[in-house]
Amino acid sequence: MLAVITLLAVSCTKLDTTFDQTLLTGKWQSGTLFYKYAADGTGGTWDTSDNVTEAEAQAFTWTLVKDLLTQIHTLEIGGSVPKVYTVTELTTTSLKYHDDFGVKLLLYQSGQ
Repeated sequence: MLAVITLLAVSCTKLDTTFDQTLLTGKWQSGTLFYKYAADGTGGTWDTSDNVTEAEAQAFTWTLVKDLLTQIHTLEIGGSVPKVYTVTELTTTSLKYHDDFGVKLLLYQSGQ
């Protein structure tokens, strides 16, 4: 009986997933939405459908700890907005993550 309870408890436990943060650096794209991650932990996001260019990007700082990607967006009027995502895939060509509100994003490494 104890073995069954132990097996059930272990099978329901989330495994620690760790991603290589060096794979995150670069420019990522999903349609007209872009994210740029620099190796120094800074970045920016912009959407060309809103006539926003990379030079006008919303600045953020970022960290990737295990599978948690945190972006702290810097507001032009002062202050900051934290956004926390769970990364489910990170390769040299694709990045998938989601937040606790159901927002999912699939980005591809951009050649632009």
